Amino acid sequence: MTILTRLIAPTFAVVCLAGGVAAQSADPAVDAAIKARHAHMDLLAYNLGTLGGMAQDKIPYDATLASAAAANLAALSHMDWTSYWVAGSEAGMAEGSRALPAIWTGMEDFHAKQMAMATAADAMAAAAGTDLDALKAAMGPLGGACGDCHKTYRQPNN
Repeated sequence: MTILTRLIAPTFAVVCLAGGVAAQSADPAVDAAIKARHAHMDLLAYNLGTLGGMAQDKIPYDATLASAAAANLAALSHMDWTSYWVAGSEAGMAEGSRALPAIWTGMEDFHAKQMAMATAADAMAAAAGTDLDALKAAMGPLGGACGDCHKTYRQPNN
């Protein structure tokens, strides 16, 4: 199995599974936005999990695999997420949503946090294929950027 196949097959499976997320509202646009952002976050988590597994020595470091996962994170982080945040798709308004209303009232800060994540993902993309120590050094800022947004704008698990 090639490295590309090892990356694409699971990623495709995550997207297919995420499409089945139970987002139900009276508005199909709200449901579509929730499904899209869940799929996007699942792809981010999948690639971050690969890098995190290497950083935690749970899976062997593989420069090619690390580079591919980091490049995926960078590409995903630079996509336009605007259409994911449809009014009425916040937690409490739509089933399956954990997006806090603060996103809509603090959109400028929300976008700034997204850009901080993109910057950290770019740094990871530059470091991941270098060596394990470089990957590990880039994990803190990347995880911090993700966590900073989630603490402010995502409802915790119940």
